[in-house]
Amino acid sequence: MGVRDQAQRVAQSILKAGTWEGPALACSLDYDARFLRRKMLATDDGIGFLVDLAHTTSLEHGDALGLSDGGRVQIIAASEPVLQITAGNLIQLAWHIGNRHTPCQMLPNMLIIRDDPVIGHMLEHLGAQLTKALQPFTPEGGAYGHGRTHSHAHGATAHDH
Repeated sequence: MGVRDQAQRVAQSILKAGTWEGPALACSLDYDARFLRRKMLATDDGIGFLVDLAHTTSLEHGDALGLSDGGRVQIIAASEPVLQITAGNLIQLAWHIGNRHTPCQMLPNMLIIRDDPVIGHMLEHLGAQLTKALQPFTPEGGAYGHGRTHSHAHGATAHDH
């Protein structure tokens, strides 16, 4: 497939996880790479395509991009270095993580953050047990919108600062 063929394959629509079914190519992206607006990507099989969305978007595991040729590309959360946080007061630990605006995946008996030695050191001093792992990272979205945002702006809200 030539460069010209790849340039014609454009993704401009998002199908949220659970709202679509059927065949799709796969594209594995880590947490940072899933935050995009316009970027050349390649599927796991090496097929190139251009993502050209109207707004910067946080893609989630299982979402799909609709391609101009009628195909789809399913987004897969790629494995990346994380810290699994157990023991200690998980509610208190989650507060400290959030207070530092650190993305966090929350499970019933575990918190997961990207591997960060500074945050990890702080959490250990607060009683956390840390385990390094390599796994997909799918943190909670923001309180004032879905996924990530570039700023703290929330539009019309009950508070100002």
